[in-house]
Amino acid sequence: MSFPPAFLWGAATSAYQIEGAVREGGRTPSIWDTFSHTPGKTAGGETGDIAVDHYHRFREDVALMAELGLKAYRFSISWPRVQPTGRGPAVQVGLDFYRRLVDELLSAGIKPAITLYHWDLPQELEDAGGWPERDTALRFAEYAQIVGEALGDRVEHWITLNEPWCSAFLGYGSGVHAPGRTEPAASLRAAHHLNLAHGLGTSALRSVMPARNSIAVSLNSSVVRPVSQDPADLAAARTIDDLANGVFHGPMLHGVYPQTLLAATKSVTDWSYVQDGDLRAIHQPLDALGLNYYTPTLVSAADPEAKGPRADGHGSSAHSPWPGADNVAFHQTPGERTEMGWTIDPSGLHELIMRYTREAPGLPLYITENGAAYDDKPDPDGRVHDPERIAYLHGHLSAVRQAITDGADVRGYYLWSLMDNFEWAYGYGKRFGAVYVDYATLERTPKSSALWYGEAARSGTLPPVEGV
Repeated sequence: MSFPPAFLWGAATSAYQIEGAVREGGRTPSIWDTFSHTPGKTAGGETGDIAVDHYHRFREDVALMAELGLKAYRFSISWPRVQPTGRGPAVQVGLDFYRRLVDELLSAGIKPAITLYHWDLPQELEDAGGWPERDTALRFAEYAQIVGEALGDRVEHWITLNEPWCSAFLGYGSGVHAPGRTEPAASLRAAHHLNLAHGLGTSALRSVMPARNSIAVSLNSSVVRPVSQDPADLAAARTIDDLANGVFHGPMLHGVYPQTLLAATKSVTDWSYVQDGDLRAIHQPLDALGLNYYTPTLVSAADPEAKGPRADGHGSSAHSPWPGADNVAFHQTPGERTEMGWTIDPSGLHELIMRYTREAPGLPLYITENGAAYDDKPDPDGRVHDPERIAYLHGHLSAVRQAITDGADVRGYYLWSLMDNFEWAYGYGKRFGAVYVDYATLERTPKSSALWYGEAARSGTLPPVEGV
């Protein structure tokens, strides 16, 4: 189970989930500040105002990463901390925070990997229409250039967008994520303008950064499986695959939207906002592709007699995040589940990796998120044992290693997440971290999974797991 010597062993976080300090240094509200402060939108009305206070504790957190043996750290830039209105010049005190963080990481021998957008759109841009408006993509390119100029000399790994599917379809379709809109046509417009933002942002980064730097995007591509080989179930799987995957990798990797996607959504939108030259702008050569994976998706053709919303693992809502997919039903996959209710299935990660090995031959892959939430609690002695997470990691890393054996060019793995944090609409109730955070004191305690993963990072092999 040895991994290649250059394999990057990392962990990942995002700005709004960990930083706190939402009113410091000129930062203005993002859509997640507004959403989390709206009654009824998050569990217990919890917000990221303090989160785990990484803004003030980043040196402690970097020291902890180094102690664990991590080789890489993927974090996101808070757009409203750097460019509060989403327009105009940067606030240097905001950039200075990330300069200090990068310097701290480099001095600890940890490779920084920057995600430019992890869902925290400046509220002022949402007030102007948000991602359904074309101008937001233009503003993103300007922001990308600002950050690239400031940090491109020291950071080699860059990611434009994290999980644009969530931004478009949970933010503007089902409304369970910020900004909480439930407009199917707007969600498809948002998807296109996120694609355009990726393409324009990639070009902007390349215009100001050294050629050695790697630019990628992180997609939460779904592993979509039909319940049977019945033609109706296969058609349902095709519809969801287009809406989950093809809507992004089609234009990004191939310069086209799938014809089956356009046909399935014609009752929702006419796609007239796709202007001449957009697909060329989106289809920029990438240096790598990031894949985020948690659980597979099981679908069938819907029972025409069924009424009401159909659960799909993305939170309860009377509104579907799947425009044009009224003929699809979602099913719970069998097997053990995490605290999120997501089935544990490492074979899905292997399947995903091999799909993109075929979809984008020659393009290096990184697993930019993978992990599990469990109900972790300290023992009386203060230690946090999480054998379920160790088993989860062992299974999924074994799938990555098998994919490498099968010919996939996977160059790194970023555990989600470095530490417990604000889990979006779930508030602080779901713990994904390898490091336990006491939310009352903000004390950090590495769980047993963090020690196991650190041993894997140092040795390049998977340590044994009891019972595996």
